[in-house]
Amino acid sequence: MSKTKILIAGGGIGGMSAAIALLQRGFDVEVFEQAPEVREFGAGIQTSPNGNRALNSLGVFENLHRLANPSDAKEIRLWNTGKTWPLFNLGDAAVRKYGFPYMTVFRPDLLRVLADEVKRLKPDAVYTGARCEDVEQTDDGKVHLKLADGRVFTGDILVGADGVHSKVRQALFGPAETLFTGMIAWRTLIPMEKLPEKFRRSVAVNWVGPGGHVVHYPIQGGSLLNWVGTLEGCQWDNPSSWTAPADIEECRAAFAGWNEEIEEALSYAPSVTKWALCGKPQLEGWVKGRATLLGDACHVTLPFLAQGAVHSIEDGVVLARCLEKYSDPETALQRFDAVRRPRTYAMVQGSSDNTSRFHNPALATVETAEEFISREWQSNAIGERYDWLFTYDVDTIPV
Repeated sequence: MSKTKILIAGGGIGGMSAAIALLQRGFDVEVFEQAPEVREFGAGIQTSPNGNRALNSLGVFENLHRLANPSDAKEIRLWNTGKTWPLFNLGDAAVRKYGFPYMTVFRPDLLRVLADEVKRLKPDAVYTGARCEDVEQTDDGKVHLKLADGRVFTGDILVGADGVHSKVRQALFGPAETLFTGMIAWRTLIPMEKLPEKFRRSVAVNWVGPGGHVVHYPIQGGSLLNWVGTLEGCQWDNPSSWTAPADIEECRAAFAGWNEEIEEALSYAPSVTKWALCGKPQLEGWVKGRATLLGDACHVTLPFLAQGAVHSIEDGVVLARCLEKYSDPETALQRFDAVRRPRTYAMVQGSSDNTSRFHNPALATVETAEEFISREWQSNAIGERYDWLFTYDVDTIPV
């Protein structure tokens, strides 16, 4: 299999993770990224211990660790009064329990670390300005990736890591309906130097309320505050795009009546974008012949479990292990599907389930919130929801 050529459509976090894992195992890899350069939107994400374990397998954890924010804790705060409930300790406690820390990172930093490692392993692996348009599989066991500019590349295996609007998914399985959840997320990055000291803690804060929630935490060495506010009962008029520019006053009006700290943080925001939270129907399988999907192309999720990027990284490592173990490519891809699909779909369901925990009507008052949070966020319940995620080891799970 060391001579096998693998084409990867998509140069995002999942595609780059797969490229590294495959190059490490001696495969020939080419990555096709539609953008004119490898880049990510400027936003914060969380990398939990399982994700950092996978990044360590890829040999990039230490590089990212130097750029990240270690998280000391997570806490719940009530939307109006600001009453606080600690969720769980992270930092050293996470390392002792899971072997790796819980970190908050700048998404472009993560992609840059991954892309640099791909370039180190194979300097000419990545094609930019290469938008995937169609896929063809021929009887000679080859897969042909057709680009929008007319170029055609041929390989032995194709990986569709081209995100929520995946052309590879459409080519393999037909068009997929976009499912709008009725929720919109407003996002902004606020320079930490402008904010009062109370915002500078290394804590992931989750403000919860009836019909919405706000998350904020420091990233990029504490220089930025990543702020995301989500509300239900919204409308979205552009099904072809999941993002749009937004007016800060619109965002402030959306969260009117929330705690004054929400208003205070937004008063320092330089700009805001808004994102429709959407999904796609789940597939009964990700593989067709010598082609497979990974990441958001096949398991797009709500961001309420902080596992979207992490699970794409896991996909990449497990895919490479399967292709290394099984000499027949189609057998290897089917095994990848069997190993990863149940876990990622459980993650998608867990993210959806957290909607009711973050937006529950019981959060309307302190009295009803106290009982609800004590039940839903007590240590045993947290362990049941997160331990199976954080203990996952991409290097040792059976493939």
